[in-house]
Amino acid sequence: MTISIGDRIPEATLKTRLEDGPANITTDEIFAGRKVVLFGVPGAFTPTCSMNHLPGYLEHGDAIRAKGVNTIAVVAANDVHVMNAWRKSVEAGDRILFLADGNADFIRALGLDMDMSAAGMGTRSKRFSMIVENGVVKAVNVEDSPGKAETSGAAALLEQL
Repeated sequence: MTISIGDRIPEATLKTRLEDGPANITTDEIFAGRKVVLFGVPGAFTPTCSMNHLPGYLEHGDAIRAKGVNTIAVVAANDVHVMNAWRKSVEAGDRILFLADGNADFIRALGLDMDMSAAGMGTRSKRFSMIVENGVVKAVNVEDSPGKAETSGAAALLEQL
């Protein structure tokens, strides 16, 4: 079942990169008492993710935060090292929290997983965006195709804030 408006974010432990190396981060640490924009991508460094989806959140990040958002985060079924390399390659700094869900456990719990085995990519995330307040989903946008970043893009999400 796909997560919907009014649902709580499932408990999960993800990975992120801190200055001293990889670290676990729980969904409670990310979402409790905070307003968070979370977007999911099929994979770091993939064309639509790198050229269309992520850049919009970097471009509109200040406007999104000006609407009371504490954190903008991206999640993908990649390992923490790949996510950190992607963060560095786009010079995101700390403007976006990069979350690694290497086994896609969190993505599956959201009901937003898809099988991309035919493309040699295994289980990946559908392309999505959501607004979460104190762990409760207030808006969720899922693309019909992994090659599109329109309804889940930053400009569309900004209109929902």
